[in-house]
Amino acid sequence: MERWRGPEAVPSGWGRSVVTIGVFDGVHRGHRQLMRHAVDRARERGLRSVVVTFDPHPAELVRPGSHPAALTTLERRAQLVEEAGADAFCVIPFTGELARMEPAEFAHEVLVDRLHAATVVVGANFTFGHKAAGDVGTLAELGERFGFGVEALDLEGDGGVTFSSTYIRSCIDAGDMEAAAAALGRPHRIDGVVVHGDARGRELGFPTANLATPAHTALPADGVYAGWFLHTGRRLPAAISVGSNPTFEGRGRTVEAFVLDVDEDFYDQPARLAFQARLRPEQTFPGPDALVAQIRLDIERGRAALGAAGIPDAI
Repeated sequence: MERWRGPEAVPSGWGRSVVTIGVFDGVHRGHRQLMRHAVDRARERGLRSVVVTFDPHPAELVRPGSHPAALTTLERRAQLVEEAGADAFCVIPFTGELARMEPAEFAHEVLVDRLHAATVVVGANFTFGHKAAGDVGTLAELGERFGFGVEALDLEGDGGVTFSSTYIRSCIDAGDMEAAAAALGRPHRIDGVVVHGDARGRELGFPTANLATPAHTALPADGVYAGWFLHTGRRLPAAISVGSNPTFEGRGRTVEAFVLDVDEDFYDQPARLAFQARLRPEQTFPGPDALVAQIRLDIERGRAALGAAGIPDAI
């Protein structure tokens, strides 16, 4: 898969293509539905498929300080787009200049001049252009003017719920990892680097890997989770704590994983955590002994939860 930063990076010889556009944070089941449709359309017509996204999230520029919690890093988004079968991934920097573009200007300069779009695939609620002035109807009118087709799809859902990044964020914020996984098509995962913590876990007999994550990472509600520690190609079972360690009057919010059955030094190494199920909310205990007893129970319940769920096909 080719990767481009900005539409000006599209090769001069790039032919006509089928394009799908969106922020695509999470690359959830609804997003992959659009991507599969675009890939299929491209193959039917002997064209190539392009997934277009934006960085940073448009909300951060339009309403500074309102950047939503990120379900995936940009690198992870690219990996998932490649897995969906796209031929190219184009990241458009979301700047003030782009935000001021009128719908017709965006369609002409990006979709026509740069990507040579033959067909544009979007969700039925797609908006674009200055102050989101353009919608699917606008895009279809511009397509007639500039020579590209438009196909708008209702995004996939389940039980009356349409899968969206906003919905998934709300599930994660509530600690409902099963609902988040159902919409994502895989367990929610966070990426980061293992850093030194307060070493309290080691003092208690349960050394943890403390994960430092990028800004805006979508962290689950405070509590203890069963999940997977992903490191150097391995998928290791883990009990994961998210919170501020109130028993020890902690202040900062941390993410710590006790990797089961493994005693290794992970410091300064990249790692990922995938959340399978919430075991309990964060609690304050009267002292270390009570906390240790609860940790042992958490580990037992975590093993059971992971065993019942089985190893996910994708993380």
